[in-house]
Amino acid sequence: MAVQISPSLLAADFGDLTTECARVAGAADWLHVDVMDNHFVPNLTLGLPVVEALLAKATTPVDCHLMIADPDRWAPAYAEAGAGSVTFHAEAAHAPVRLARALRAAGARAGLGLKPATPVEAYADLLPEVDMLLLMTVEPGFGGQEFLEVVVPKIRRTRELLRGRDDLDVWLQVDGGIDERTIEIAADAGADVFVAGSSVYRAEDPAEAARRLRARAEAATAAAWWSTT
Repeated sequence: MAVQISPSLLAADFGDLTTECARVAGAADWLHVDVMDNHFVPNLTLGLPVVEALLAKATTPVDCHLMIADPDRWAPAYAEAGAGSVTFHAEAAHAPVRLARALRAAGARAGLGLKPATPVEAYADLLPEVDMLLLMTVEPGFGGQEFLEVVVPKIRRTRELLRGRDDLDVWLQVDGGIDERTIEIAADAGADVFVAGSSVYRAEDPAEAARRLRARAEAATAAAWWSTT
């Protein structure tokens, strides 16, 4: 699996999102959109109307991360609107298999998100139903937090689960505190899709920042235990 970079618009200028999307065009694989409802997490960001407006303008595929309390009800609409990937949280979904199938049926990749303290092993049997596992490397809700290295063993265990399943093609995404140092740690542990907010959009040249992150991740992946054995 090739390294993928997904800059988070949570760190971008909400007053000019069209321009902010264009600033990473060609350097990013995805645009990561954090949808928060002030219930599942203690923050409120944006919702479906803004995502629909982004989809009409963006040239980069949109990766929606739904940090919301009732994804079973609301998540399919993001897929139907044209998001290429929609991630819901295991801690919030009432019927995760049904929801993942609904997202796929609507044309999106289905992602399953886990908070730092949620064990991945409990969801091993669901792996055939999803296209991506998102491991939060901060507590969800706010950007600019420091990477929680306590999650690194969980990234490794998840990669081990995926390596043992030749029938699967599941991406392993990490989100939270990703910069030029921590992306190497996460890549070495087994991640292949990286969400980066502040380290991209707070840089003078966001596209160049994304390219530097990709280079660091690719170098770490090439030497990693999971890609060389």
